[in-house]
Amino acid sequence: MAQQRRVQLSTQRPTSTVCVLGTELSLDVCGSAPKGAVSFHAQGTPGVRLWVVHDSQSVKLPSSVCRWPLAPGPELLLAMDSLSKDVGDEKVRISYFREAGAVPAGRALLYLTCVEVSLDADVNRSGAVSRTLLDKTTWTWGPEGHGAVLLVNCDRDDPGAEGLDSQDRAVRSYDDLKDMSQLLLRTRGPHPIFSGHRLLLHVDFGDADKVGVFYGGSSAALGEFRHVLGGPKLAYSVRPGRHQHESVFYVEGLAFPDVGFSGLVSFHATLLESPDKGLPETPIFTDTVVLRVAPWIMTPNTAAPLEVFVCGVDDNEGFVAAVAALAERAQCPLTVCPPPQNRQDRWIQDELEFGYVQAPHKTFPVVFDSPRDRGLKDFPIRSILGPDFGYVARQAPEGASSLDSFGNLEVSPPVTVRGKEYPLGRILIGSSFPRLGGRRMAKAVRDFLVAQKVQAPVELFSDWLQVGHVDEFLTFVPAPDRKGFRLLLASPSACYQLLREKQEEGFGEAAMFQGLEKVPKPTINEILANEELRRFNNYAQSCISWNRDILKRALGLAEPDILDIPQLFQGDVASGAKAFFPGMVNMLVLGRHLGIPKPFGPAVGGRCCLEQRVRELLEPLGLSCTFIDDFFSYHVLAGDVHCGTNVRRKPFAFKWWHVVP
Repeated sequence: MAQQRRVQLSTQRPTSTVCVLGTELSLDVCGSAPKGAVSFHAQGTPGVRLWVVHDSQSVKLPSSVCRWPLAPGPELLLAMDSLSKDVGDEKVRISYFREAGAVPAGRALLYLTCVEVSLDADVNRSGAVSRTLLDKTTWTWGPEGHGAVLLVNCDRDDPGAEGLDSQDRAVRSYDDLKDMSQLLLRTRGPHPIFSGHRLLLHVDFGDADKVGVFYGGSSAALGEFRHVLGGPKLAYSVRPGRHQHESVFYVEGLAFPDVGFSGLVSFHATLLESPDKGLPETPIFTDTVVLRVAPWIMTPNTAAPLEVFVCGVDDNEGFVAAVAALAERAQCPLTVCPPPQNRQDRWIQDELEFGYVQAPHKTFPVVFDSPRDRGLKDFPIRSILGPDFGYVARQAPEGASSLDSFGNLEVSPPVTVRGKEYPLGRILIGSSFPRLGGRRMAKAVRDFLVAQKVQAPVELFSDWLQVGHVDEFLTFVPAPDRKGFRLLLASPSACYQLLREKQEEGFGEAAMFQGLEKVPKPTINEILANEELRRFNNYAQSCISWNRDILKRALGLAEPDILDIPQLFQGDVASGAKAFFPGMVNMLVLGRHLGIPKPFGPAVGGRCCLEQRVRELLEPLGLSCTFIDDFFSYHVLAGDVHCGTNVRRKPFAFKWWHVVP
């Protein structure tokens, strides 16, 4: 339905108004009727279309009908299809008649000027602003959806700048402009109309702190761009030039979706007129366009690796060399964070998570900085933030716990659950079993993840672990069949079954941890005879089985989608569980190349039986298993290969706006 505006008429003097192309004017024919008038006749110049709404029926004004009754209150509507060449070059005349009177009892004359005012964005999501018949005031999800997209300008395109691009109110480079979405304000019609009326670009009060708008006027020079909207600036007065019919505004997002902010932002272009000098202006037309701020999106292990990160500290040269060799085989670049930047903090998985943001016109990676803030706390913002590499962080005012580290933040590959599609996967976070005193991820982080909408989070039970991270008992690897992946779960049951098999085969005296100095070397017989260890692993298995059931329901998995990786845990219920030997699910996944913590299991026939079983499970999927010694450099410090590495991965080919949350 076209936008309508009520217009009052007068039989005392001619009136004039503006009709915006694509809108309708509703003429108040009853309000200006002389006393005793019972009917009216309306006549317009050729550029005006007239019709009457009478008894709820819309009737085009036919030339054969001379008069329309004023009762029971008809509505006279008009529209114009062509722009005016001059001010007031079209008109409508209303003649009023008394009962059976041939001479008009009064006349109302309305002069009309047709102009175009339109505010457009990339509503079609094509990567460029274009005119559209779609409803610009709504934003819809899905492949058939529409609505423009806005990026949070959270990178730093000027290396000389101090903070994020979104933190200043200047355009420092043309690359900065490329991160922004365009708003196109079109104004056409007689120039005196725009001199005598005011045109405002404005944003809702509640959205003003979420966006910044820059305008360069008719110039493309970088120095001409000014911050015109956002923050305390709620409106900007646009002055169209005599020969300038289009004004391009550049819009940046300042905030990601979060609690209290859905991500939707409305911009308006409003035409104001002042009926008389000394009186306030009144709006006569508004065009609105809605944009959505793009969410932060995680990438799963099954996505192609683009860059591997590892920290170099005093005692991990061998580990870094092994990761470098694996990255080379996977043809993936390696970045080593040096000691001055990591300050002897080796847990780079816990400090940050790589993701990305995407609009039809631009995609760039964004690093999410965790609230843990240990030695690596400055690495993301000082060394990763840069041109086309964004940064976002959330703090934990209540105090960060181990569960706020991002080893406790994973995402599944794409899944379909009971007909509901999650084409970007589902975020997995560890939490406590509902009980008093349990640890949970910081509310600010959880709220942020939920607000992104496109990777609906699933909470798992990880507080049974001493460190408490989901990557201690699960991971995903690519597979050529079924859903395109396998979920790997640590399994004490599978480990005990394997050890019993080897005992029955006569290898009960084979010992663990061979070649490691000053480390106890229990045999298979001793492990199987340790009742305390068995009871604790029964408890660990029950915790993992609980998560298995959650994952099957939340990700739509069947048993063939899950592989049980032999693993034992040690500890007690009070302090939590930790891996008895290096946790093999805590692996680095680089395409088909896997960097798996070397378990130092019992040797059977000259080969580690734990390694052999994992090979038997994974190599049929086309995966290459490399076992990396992390025992003294990571494992004894309560982490393994995945904890000590991080990977930036290729964004999804699937466009997030095609999701139906």
